Amino acid sequence: MKIQKIIHGGFLAGHRTYILSGVGILSAIAAYLVGDADLFMTMQSVFTLGGIYFLRKSKDTKRRTNAKSTRKISKR
Repeated sequence: MKIQKIIHGGFLAGHRTYILSGVGILSAIAAYLVGDADLFMTMQSVFTLGGIYFLRKSKDTKRRTNAKSTRKISKR
């Protein structure tokens, strides 16, 4: 049973997008501090990954506040 929790993500299930976005932002900042990236490239990465984070966050919020499914199934 414990291996199934690990395979399906455990307590981090559903948060992979947030984790990857956060790690990407930290990596972009670290690359700038080390000197591997310039300021433009760093800001481009941060804004892109931040956008992904907020798009996912807004999608989750809409799903929770709307009790009905957004998919319409027609009855014939």
